[in-house]
Amino acid sequence: MSNGSWRKQWTSDVRLNVLAGMTATLALIPDSLAFSFMAGVPPQVGIYATICILLVMTFLGGRPGMISAAAGSMSVLMLTLVKEHGIHYLFAATVLTGIIQYFMGVLKLGKVMRFVPQPVLTGFVNALAILIFLSQLRYLVDASFMMYVLVAVALLIIYVLPRYFKAIPSPLVAVAVLTVLVWAAGIHDVTRIGDIAAIDASLPSFLMPDIPFTWETFFIILPYALSLAVVGFTETMLTQNLLDEMTDEKTDKNKEMRGQGIANVVAGFFGGMAGCALVAESVLNVRMGGRNRLSMLVAALFLLLLVVVLGDLLSLVPMAALVGIMLMVCVAIFDWKSVFKMRTVPAAETAVMVITVAAVVATHDLAIGVVAGVLVSFALVWLQKLRSVKERSLEG
Repeated sequence: MSNGSWRKQWTSDVRLNVLAGMTATLALIPDSLAFSFMAGVPPQVGIYATICILLVMTFLGGRPGMISAAAGSMSVLMLTLVKEHGIHYLFAATVLTGIIQYFMGVLKLGKVMRFVPQPVLTGFVNALAILIFLSQLRYLVDASFMMYVLVAVALLIIYVLPRYFKAIPSPLVAVAVLTVLVWAAGIHDVTRIGDIAAIDASLPSFLMPDIPFTWETFFIILPYALSLAVVGFTETMLTQNLLDEMTDEKTDKNKEMRGQGIANVVAGFFGGMAGCALVAESVLNVRMGGRNRLSMLVAALFLLLLVVVLGDLLSLVPMAALVGIMLMVCVAIFDWKSVFKMRTVPAAETAVMVITVAAVVATHDLAIGVVAGVLVSFALVWLQKLRSVKERSLEG
């Protein structure tokens, strides 16, 4: 990157990028906590991973504005390792995942994503929107009436405020307003961040995984590291494709993978879990104006500030505000045209999109959905070619 373009990443649209990074952080917090629970580790493991990965990717990533952090698609793969061998094996697996991903970038495997058909990308995005929506239901099922009222207020602020006031992103305003409202009115029958997990107000520090450095250990963590590397690669590349389309840019996927590899190595040595790019937070960041590296740095530092310095204040934030933000992200991510124009596109494309969505929602695994979609797409293309050959032979 030239000096001019590097300077542009830090000095252009400063206000937009700072506010977008802060907004993305608010979406990262509940996800980092939830993904820690999914992996069976303490909440600070997801927080530390997010801080470390974001800081490294700010400077080494190939796609400015893309938010990388602890990821749900990867955390589900960690649970068995943590249960059977302990958390230090997870740290070691995270380091090995990073090494594998770095070499994925060196070998320029980013070009593999050229073979992913558009209907698969559409299905991937739609499935993710559905998964995010389903993940928010746990805060709404059997919730108090006040919870529903606060979510409605959050959505009202998020969608109506920008018509009259755009200086501060509306999701950021929604969090501030609801936090003050719940505190000032003394509302108790709503869930707060502090009710979900105790926030450990300490800085991440370097640690060497407490494991025996033997071939036996290596072969224990290798299958997990390979799975994590492939899932992280798939989700990151698809997210990068989506953001490139949104911003009409072409960014370096292999540089992104090399950066992500280094980021996961660092996360593993600082008590974090493996992570990758997150579609929801990345789309939120870009839509709020976070197109530069500055937004990524702000997201990392703001999360660090909230956890270490303002942990007590963070604990008071009502989950209703964050649920409202995530519901807004669902609506923004989902490709509504793919539903409303279903009759006007070829049936094969619709079938591939629907199969991709169904596979992801059924397995809660984005990588499986993408593989299923690609295989079905290639099978349909092959059948079409076979049909064409038969028709030509009959005509002859």
